[in-house]
Amino acid sequence: MNSVDIGDLLGTGKEAEVYEHGALVLKLYRVTASKNAAFREAAILAHIEPFGLPAPKISDVRQYGDRWGLLMTRARGQPFANAMISQPALIPKYLDEMVRLHREIHGQAARALPELKARLGSNIRHAPFLSTAHRERLLRGLDTLPNGNVLCHGDFHPSNILGSPGQAMVVDWLDACAGSPAADVCRTYVLIHHAAPEMAMRYAETYARASGLALGDIFAWLPFVAASRLAEGVSKEEDELIRMAETGWSDI
Repeated sequence: MNSVDIGDLLGTGKEAEVYEHGALVLKLYRVTASKNAAFREAAILAHIEPFGLPAPKISDVRQYGDRWGLLMTRARGQPFANAMISQPALIPKYLDEMVRLHREIHGQAARALPELKARLGSNIRHAPFLSTAHRERLLRGLDTLPNGNVLCHGDFHPSNILGSPGQAMVVDWLDACAGSPAADVCRTYVLIHHAAPEMAMRYAETYARASGLALGDIFAWLPFVAASRLAEGVSKEEDELIRMAETGWSDI
């Protein structure tokens, strides 16, 4: 990496680091993810750009040494997660804005994107800590749930929304897929639950009220979403994910 070309580090995550790059940002994927991930997210961002969603616009895909990165428009402001921690009184306002953004995403038809159910099934097949009987039971149950054909973000949580209510941008679109909005909301519930279980439930309830979805439709996905996340190697969440995969909504 050439420090002349790349500015200050803005953020870091499991898959990539984000740097200033003039008026743009550079999302630089780690070597373990790299080229395939960079081009995949670039294709997704190009695909959704005509929808007018509050998402980064792709400018270029570049190689930096043995790593690949995306140049894209910059999201201004701090993650919603930071504001929700520092100003708890504003949590309802931020949850309402999250629901509005999530529903805006779900208002788009998904074309030429991976299927959410297929991804869940693949992850469940490779997830640790599941007995053969439980794995087979989960896969049979997954087959009974609706496929859905709307745009799903796949990684929608407060750390992937930057800015303030009314002026926010949703980032990290690598896991975008086609599927059921209820499944995507359940994924958000699972992602939030480990750090803030009450907030996770409030989010699901707020989305259900705004959309008309029944909570039961959202949490019907819980065993499958939880089992799928076990394949992501999140060791701190393993116990609760195993419990969710075994008991589903009945234990909430």
